[in-house]
Amino acid sequence: MNVQIFGTAKCFDTKKAQRYFKERNIKFQFINLKEKAMSKGEFNSVKQAVGGLDSMINGECKDQDTVALIKYITEEAKEAKVLENQQVLRTPIVRNGRIATVGYRPEVWKEWK
Repeated sequence: MNVQIFGTAKCFDTKKAQRYFKERNIKFQFINLKEKAMSKGEFNSVKQAVGGLDSMINGECKDQDTVALIKYITEEAKEAKVLENQQVLRTPIVRNGRIATVGYRPEVWKEWK
């Protein structure tokens, strides 16, 4: 298993995800989105695994102006806008190779090999 957890240090669900993998002695790499943004390749891989961009956006994030803008711009421009404003993503984003989840999803993680 090659687990990556994308999130922020202050996010409660990200901390719970880290604890979930630590308790099961599963090694993971934590990537703090405030320090290092997801690459376009990582972003596209997660987007494909979770069923599209809309399931990745956190409608309750602090940056409501950006969320509102993303809702009303063209599909082509949405992806670029989210890539440059990754604070609007739901966290944690947990990735294991080509499969990924958004949010705290232990019921999915326990099925991973």
